[in-house]
Amino acid sequence: MDSGFIIEKSIFIVAVFAITMIMAMYSTWAERKVAAFLQDRVGPNRAGWGGLLQPLADGMKLFAKEEFEPNTPNRFLFFVGPAIAMSTALMTSAVIPWGDKLVMFGRTVTLQATDIDVSLLYIFGVVSVGVYGIMIGGWASNNKFSLMGAVRAASQMVSYEVAMGLSIIALLMMTGTLSLKEISEQQAGMNWNVFYQPVGFLIFLICAFAETNRTPFDLAECESELIGGYHTEYSSMKMGFYLFAEYANMFISSAILAILYFGGYNYPGMSWAVENWGVNIANVLGIAVLFIKICGFIFFYMWIRWTIPRFRYDQLMNLGWKILIPLSIINIVITGICILAFN
Repeated sequence: MDSGFIIEKSIFIVAVFAITMIMAMYSTWAERKVAAFLQDRVGPNRAGWGGLLQPLADGMKLFAKEEFEPNTPNRFLFFVGPAIAMSTALMTSAVIPWGDKLVMFGRTVTLQATDIDVSLLYIFGVVSVGVYGIMIGGWASNNKFSLMGAVRAASQMVSYEVAMGLSIIALLMMTGTLSLKEISEQQAGMNWNVFYQPVGFLIFLICAFAETNRTPFDLAECESELIGGYHTEYSSMKMGFYLFAEYANMFISSAILAILYFGGYNYPGMSWAVENWGVNIANVLGIAVLFIKICGFIFFYMWIRWTIPRFRYDQLMNLGWKILIPLSIINIVITGICILAFN
């Protein structure tokens, strides 16, 4: 294998991980600013201009805080829990196409760490492992509140993964591929999948909220019932890993939503831009367009958090098993009928 190719991909992977971490860090700043705006407050404004250095201050504080450990016989698993949560949050970014390609130093650089034929299966596989990070952390904490929060998180994530997987099947019937790159390419020229699969998009969006433990699906860490939930016993950077994992998952799920249903890096007139402005300029614009879509979904996550009340736990499970799963199956049947009728 070409050594230049290996170096190129290694640099790209490091860059993607760094961007994911930066987006996760500044999502915490954006969360506070959005909450302040919706509640008519100022929000962070001391560390740097507009509070832009607040995430760095928070990171330094977490690193410097004293470590506390519970009296648990599972000390090793207590450390492994947040590591699994953080690792799975970062691993999903490996198959996401951040753009088409760039021509640099005589080489064509593909803006995707790896393009495998089963990208969607890879993402679902990695996401399903993420529940172990929460479950192990809650169980190893030797705390009943943490264990209850971990059990809630596990049952919630498993339940909504079923509906999420079923919502994707209808999309796969239309696109005929599991590759995120091919799905993005098929949506060129505003041929977005959301126009053909609006029900599937809504189901996937709701399930994404549940998978990331965001309000109104944050019952795994509710302060009113379970103190801090599954990370009650965690302190310092181990707790920071759990918090960063949530925001990293929010960033990655927003990217997946943008790619599956809103054209990814495609934008109206992209082919014209390639012909007239060149590949590099057109594709840099494509990267910017993808990040604008991602930021739109991240804002939507935050908007929902500060405006919608939370469910009871029985309501949350009823929504997943009694409404979303049957609705996903009906959507698959209707999609199949439409494909047979119009193709």
